[in-house]
Amino acid sequence: MAEKAAVKAGEVIARMDRIPIWGLSYIFIGILGIGFLFTFYDIFDINVSFIQTALTLFHVSNPTSPQIPALLGPIVLLNLVGYIIGALILSPISDVIGRRRMLMITMIITGLGSLYNALANNYVNFLVARTITGIGVGADLAIVNTYIGEVAPINGRARYTSLVFLFSTLGAALGIWLGLFLTTPSAPFPLGLPFALGGSGFFAVNGWRVMYGIGALLTLIGLLLRFSLPESPRWLISKGKLTEAERIVEVMEKKATDKLGNLPPLPNIIQPYIAERYSYLDALKTIFSSSLYIKRFGILVSMWLFGYMTVYTLAAGLTSVLASLGFAPPEAGMIAAIGVIGFILVPITTFFVGDRLERKTWTVISVVFTIIGGLLIAIAGTNIALSFLGSIILFYGFNLWVPISYAWTAESFPTRARSTGFALCDGVGHIGGGIGIIAISSFIGSLIASGVTTALAIEVFLLIALFQVISTIIAIAIGHRSANKRLDEVSP
Repeated sequence: MAEKAAVKAGEVIARMDRIPIWGLSYIFIGILGIGFLFTFYDIFDINVSFIQTALTLFHVSNPTSPQIPALLGPIVLLNLVGYIIGALILSPISDVIGRRRMLMITMIITGLGSLYNALANNYVNFLVARTITGIGVGADLAIVNTYIGEVAPINGRARYTSLVFLFSTLGAALGIWLGLFLTTPSAPFPLGLPFALGGSGFFAVNGWRVMYGIGALLTLIGLLLRFSLPESPRWLISKGKLTEAERIVEVMEKKATDKLGNLPPLPNIIQPYIAERYSYLDALKTIFSSSLYIKRFGILVSMWLFGYMTVYTLAAGLTSVLASLGFAPPEAGMIAAIGVIGFILVPITTFFVGDRLERKTWTVISVVFTIIGGLLIAIAGTNIALSFLGSIILFYGFNLWVPISYAWTAESFPTRARSTGFALCDGVGHIGGGIGIIAISSFIGSLIASGVTTALAIEVFLLIALFQVISTIIAIAIGHRSANKRLDEVSP
């Protein structure tokens, strides 16, 4: 009986693997994307708005004070500690109870954290709120990427991860531009927004609170939409729920047949692992009792650890870094806001060509753009157009490797432990984000007393990029190949 079930399971997976297009409704990509929109709204909403938070809630006297990056460092670190907790504790539960259920739970946690942020009345409460939000975000990112990897076609895992990532860029843009609009004083364009509300009245004190309240509203919308998501067929198969899985695969086949006419022949049957009872400890054992998966874990966690040092220093702290280097807050916020154009170009690029190159190759392309963009901002001086160009290139560079590496990480572990493996690599890797921003803040604070110069700005941006360079070397030197291969061949 068990052997017959295993054969049947292999047939259902083979039927999935032969579907060359996205087999579910595209509405589901939008539903997952809305969740990602808030996730990245939450990551980036602090970038511009934190200066106002520091001035009004933490009573910092000067918007260019090095106190602001120093205050931001622990907040980002604890947000990432929360992320790690969510990734390592909550996300693996989806390997036990299912992707769909946990995707709804993570939205609830994230929304409650954002609401708490909006109501925070001191530094400690602000820290706690960001930690709670991080718990939801950390689990959500891991599960969404696991889900996409399991339902996307073989030749489109990076493509559809990138399509959902497009919503991430929109969330980042919303977080930064709303911060500019609601929390900075008006200033003549291009040094700021002439119609910004953060200089007087209610928004001069509470603009940042409104931003976190909007975040809570976005999570409520995301939660309601996720009720219609189907479960991952691969997860259902791993639990022996073949009838439910086959029902979803039949829908995918019909959609593909209606569009293409005929489907390709079935590939070789690969009998998957089936365990109706499978715990978090079993998932950990799957990873750490295998030399293959231990090696992959070591490579990927190191790549994420160093890469996130660069990503979070820029994603959460670019405006504060620029202000410390002498840019007026509206101008610093505008430079970051314009840079989001580069972020939006990332999923457009990877959607069309992401699957054409091996995953690790993208890390090299990415870091080159990061270095060029940072250097352009450093040497721009009063040339605002050059600062804008540098920011666009910088955002493109430090984000380009991320959606591809999401796909790569999800591919690198078997279905029965995929969410756990992704969570371990991405979650532990996020420690680097907190370390990076604290290290950079300390570096800037120690040098700012000697006066801001072009040479100092170049040093700052090269140091920020150095972490991503190390990440790239790790990926290129010892990273494995996984593009355009069946999941059960890459990770049996």
